[in-house]
Amino acid sequence: MANAQAGGQWYPPEWPGRIRALASGDLTPVTPKRAATVMLLKDTGAGTGPAVHMLRRRTSMAFAGGAYAYPGGGVDPRDDDRHVRWAGPSLDWWAGRLGVDRAGAQAIVCAAVRETYEEAGVLLAGPAPDAVVGDTTGADWEADRAALVARELSFAEFLDRRGLVLRSDLLGAWTRWITPEFEPRRYDTWFFVAALPEGQRTRNASTEADRTVWITPREAADGYDRGELLMMPPTIATLRQLIAYGTAAEALDAAPARDLTPVLASARLVDGEIVLSWPGHDEFTKHIPTGGAPA
Repeated sequence: MANAQAGGQWYPPEWPGRIRALASGDLTPVTPKRAATVMLLKDTGAGTGPAVHMLRRRTSMAFAGGAYAYPGGGVDPRDDDRHVRWAGPSLDWWAGRLGVDRAGAQAIVCAAVRETYEEAGVLLAGPAPDAVVGDTTGADWEADRAALVARELSFAEFLDRRGLVLRSDLLGAWTRWITPEFEPRRYDTWFFVAALPEGQRTRNASTEADRTVWITPREAADGYDRGELLMMPPTIATLRQLIAYGTAAEALDAAPARDLTPVLASARLVDGEIVLSWPGHDEFTKHIPTGGAPA
């Protein structure tokens, strides 16, 4: 079970041992898989800024059980080179923005849109470049969503079959985090922001979550600080960044100027203790005595 050492920071008890194994050369880092996650926003009209859609991972999950997160998941390589009807910035633009090639950009953006549909029931696509689908809760939509979850259907095939255009212009690339080298499951994850399309509504469609909430970033951050909401460093870091914006549109407008330099934790030995840190995010720094628990 994960510990919460500072506020609600997710901290697995096996980390110190794995960090020591990495430092001694007994652990070889695995290559991170590409992934995407989406901070879905909606305006509340309450003067408290937009709310963000979050889900709580089931406590039985092997990775980050009980932690609050956003809809997201791994890239499907089937979506990297198939033709996709595309609206918004070109693939060349996205490749430059995300720091990958065109095929990689398509797969990452497809993953962001697909995972939002799979886990929240919200689809950032429409029948035309300037349209978005309405209600997606019908039985036929659910059958397609289930096929996507089971990987029986690629997202590119799903869009093609329904004659839909992917609305990449509804996404803003926000930040990029890479899972620490000592983790057995590693992801190179691009975080996006998007506004809830008019006419659509979220639902808990994920088998990995036991509840979902709409919550303002400040409320979520306060819950984390009180130790009531468990989160991984990227989640609470992005929540704190979103507090500054009064509307979903303001956050989307700010996205193109955001720095996408990957955030990767480092572990080093200093005066007999391991210091675990995330560049640019001092609040997550951990001091781990040899053979002891983090401070």
